[in-house]
Amino acid sequence: MIQTRGLTKAYGDRKALAEVDLVVPEGSVYGLVGPNGAGKTTLLGILAGLRRSSSGTVKLAVDPTERAVLPDTPRFDPWLTGVEVVSLAKQLTDPDADSGRVEEVLADAGLAEAKQRRVGGYSRGMLQRLGLACTIVGRPRLILLDEPASALDPQGRREVLDLISRLRGSATVLFSSHILGDVQEVCDTVGILDDGRLLFQGPIESLLVGQAVPRFHVRLRADADRVGAALADLDWVADVEQLGDNTLAVAVTSLDVAETNLPGELAATGAAVISFQPEEATLERAFLELTR
Repeated sequence: MIQTRGLTKAYGDRKALAEVDLVVPEGSVYGLVGPNGAGKTTLLGILAGLRRSSSGTVKLAVDPTERAVLPDTPRFDPWLTGVEVVSLAKQLTDPDADSGRVEEVLADAGLAEAKQRRVGGYSRGMLQRLGLACTIVGRPRLILLDEPASALDPQGRREVLDLISRLRGSATVLFSSHILGDVQEVCDTVGILDDGRLLFQGPIESLLVGQAVPRFHVRLRADADRVGAALADLDWVADVEQLGDNTLAVAVTSLDVAETNLPGELAATGAAVISFQPEEATLERAFLELTR
């Protein structure tokens, strides 16, 4: 869907992008990760046709009318209601679509109850979700999202990540983020951008190769000692460390095996499980592994 070769953007002597070779497969969800100032927004702007590169090539397998872009801080006329904003977006991008499409995307974005309110009273997180609804209402084939979950509370962030995940296959999604955990959760492919250079591009598992043994954090109501001892006897568990009274850090030899078997093993212990999740890999750890 997207292919760049030697893509460079210079502002005077400073290179915001330096010979970036990006490859985004059609139908994938691609996460572009990097700290603030890494060049993520510049790259998205060039792909969207809003900025010009200094050199290099960009090939997109879609017409401009089949692209949609969500900036990191979307703005709307404050006197319009949520349903009016999305209806306008539909009219501009897909006027022949059924009117029920507006209600559908508002519900997907978690705004069904606020759709008749004027958007001047929306929180920043609600505006972010409204922007996402406007972005997808026309069913674009290529969706470019700049930090789509950065302003959201936990519930709103969950709704946005779930919505992005559901787009896989029906559209190609490229979204930028400085939160590696979000990318790890929903993306097929990840690209690490730092100081304008693409340091890594590939599956998330490959990104974490060579770092510390992958771990899961397991929060329990009680019985952490007993559950920890049971998990430690499993051949795919490398180590179990107790963090606090009822939280375990379970180091595993394989993420795939752990994701398949850990829920069943926890259930077999009879323990009351509050949550379990993979330990979030930090950008710092990824950068150290890539640049050492």
